[in-house]
Amino acid sequence: MLGAGLVEVPPVPARDPASAIMETPEVPENRRYCSRCDEKVGRSRGGRPGRTEGFCRNCGHPFSFTPKLHPGEMIGGQYEVLGCLAHGGLGWVYLARDHNVSERWVVLKGLLDTGNADSLAAATAERAFLAEVEHPNIVKIYNFVRHGDSGYIVMEYVGGRSLKDILLGLRRDHGDEAALPLPQVIAYGLEVLSALGYLHGVGLLYCDFKPDNAIQSEEQLKLIDLGGVRRAFDVDSPIFGTPGYQAPEIGSQGPSITSDLYTVGRTLAVLSFPFRGYTGRHLRSLPPRDEVPLFQRHESYHRLLRRATHPDPARRFQSAAEMAEQLTGVLREVLSAEDGRPRPAPSPLFGAGQHTAGAEIAALADRDGAAPPPILAPLEPSAAAAALPVPLVYGSDPAAAFLTGLTARDPADLAAALSAAPVPSREVRLALARVRIEMDDLDGARRLLEEIAAEAPDDWRVDWYRGVRALAGGRVAEAVAVFNDLYDLAPGEQAPKLALAFCHEIRGDMAQAARFYETVWRTDPTHVSAAFGLARARLAAGDRQAAEQVLDSVPRVSSDYLAAQLAAVTTAVRGRRPAELDAGTLVEAGRRLASLRLDTERAAAFAAEVLEAALGWVRTGRAPAPGGSRPRILGTELDEASLRAKLEETYRVLAKLADGAAHRHAMVRRANAVRPRTLF
Repeated sequence: MLGAGLVEVPPVPARDPASAIMETPEVPENRRYCSRCDEKVGRSRGGRPGRTEGFCRNCGHPFSFTPKLHPGEMIGGQYEVLGCLAHGGLGWVYLARDHNVSERWVVLKGLLDTGNADSLAAATAERAFLAEVEHPNIVKIYNFVRHGDSGYIVMEYVGGRSLKDILLGLRRDHGDEAALPLPQVIAYGLEVLSALGYLHGVGLLYCDFKPDNAIQSEEQLKLIDLGGVRRAFDVDSPIFGTPGYQAPEIGSQGPSITSDLYTVGRTLAVLSFPFRGYTGRHLRSLPPRDEVPLFQRHESYHRLLRRATHPDPARRFQSAAEMAEQLTGVLREVLSAEDGRPRPAPSPLFGAGQHTAGAEIAALADRDGAAPPPILAPLEPSAAAAALPVPLVYGSDPAAAFLTGLTARDPADLAAALSAAPVPSREVRLALARVRIEMDDLDGARRLLEEIAAEAPDDWRVDWYRGVRALAGGRVAEAVAVFNDLYDLAPGEQAPKLALAFCHEIRGDMAQAARFYETVWRTDPTHVSAAFGLARARLAAGDRQAAEQVLDSVPRVSSDYLAAQLAAVTTAVRGRRPAELDAGTLVEAGRRLASLRLDTERAAAFAAEVLEAALGWVRTGRAPAPGGSRPRILGTELDEASLRAKLEETYRVLAKLADGAAHRHAMVRRANAVRPRTLF
């Protein structure tokens, strides 16, 4: 389960419980603080070691860092104490054996400072809450027992290593700059979100998540130390948290679902890069992107952390499920960036695009002028807007079934059907706004979107269609601003990135466009518009070979495979000087073209282009010498006479199929001009 089926996380061997017992159980002096005023206590002075019990010099509150249980003690009549395992903010953790249930290993969690009322209340609350909890990623609670004037929680023993220990071990071996691999960190995050989502679903808040509080054992992750757990509506219980992880609004507003998710974002950051100053200079912020190489490599991950840890709770993820969806999308993107293998998956927010932008390939023979058409036509704003994915219809909408049953593809027919919908619901009006954009009725679309925004100001789909409308109208700067905000909102989605790629290309920034196109295409090859866009960007940079490779990566099952192959043929030969060609390039272009199933006119048009390029190359004197094995192109030997004869035949085929006198005459003139010369 760990890794969401996408990444393998190295297992952590289960630890022998007996070997985990501390030889000398004591709280290090640098971790001794007064539980009331947070002042340092129990510190060394004058060469004398600090006291483990006493009174705070600042407020007079008693402190005790001495374990209260000792090996051999029997707790609750069935749990034999074996020793101390660890210590934390809420108490000592002891290893014991349950003599009543198969001699199983259990953990007893007591209080660090038995004189602290808040700690006592927290432990009592923990006991009540944990009796309700049953989740594979949360430590199982068996019992709660009293011993003297103290209480102890009895829980399962999880024999592994905490995420903090895993990180510290890595840094011991590889230096302070080491961090866990990002896919592994994200895999941990997904498991934590699953556990928190469960807690939130039963009305509980975790409150104090950090790397110390999750243990990996074998291939499973479990939340431990649930001492800060409280009911969502509880406003009286003490609040526990850790500087560097705790949300900034806790002191004024208290804990919430979004503050829990904030702690997950901070933990992901600490585990994934050397996060210096996360308890100081960056206590409530992330480092700038240009200071973190990981952020520069993986922009979507950076944006996910920014949203998860936004200072405004309303701008964060609003549920663990929402954050997990976006984090999974980011994981797919990260893995594809690392090994180049695509990892497509259905989007939880968008359906598939209805069109492919920029896939039209004009044959050279279609033009009578001297200037050849571009290999791939420039992207038009209206075509880009029409090719963007469409947000999914909410199933709870009263017109959802009606919208699912619509089959009309013509925009005018679709607009008529939507206007006659039995219920003019929000989904119907959103669909109608999209159709208005396709019909170039941008004012009509604006009015509809304003109407929807007035009743549903938080519906992100209104912003999406505002961006689509701005793009269709050529207001690219406005569209970029909208789609950039939506990228922040849904960093794991490919649709905003594709929209930004379109925008950057239309405004002439091909380097930026290429960056987004490459991310989208590498991650999810169902977005074929990204392949054509990336090919245009590679051509703009003068890299024909890279453009061919992109076009060749369009899968055979795609409806745009034929267009991609024709684009690859034209990329190989169109607009190139004879000196830039060679026999291998020409033969491959001919082979590729011959393998395609084309109608007669289209096959002849593209064959003419390949043959013209071959003839130009042969006439420069670079053709193989006569005799021996000679390469062939489209069934014709690579010599001038053979190529002229084949070209003449091809142009006469095009003349017969021409749909107008002017075009027919042009093809005849070309045939006459290229026919082989004869002597009489």
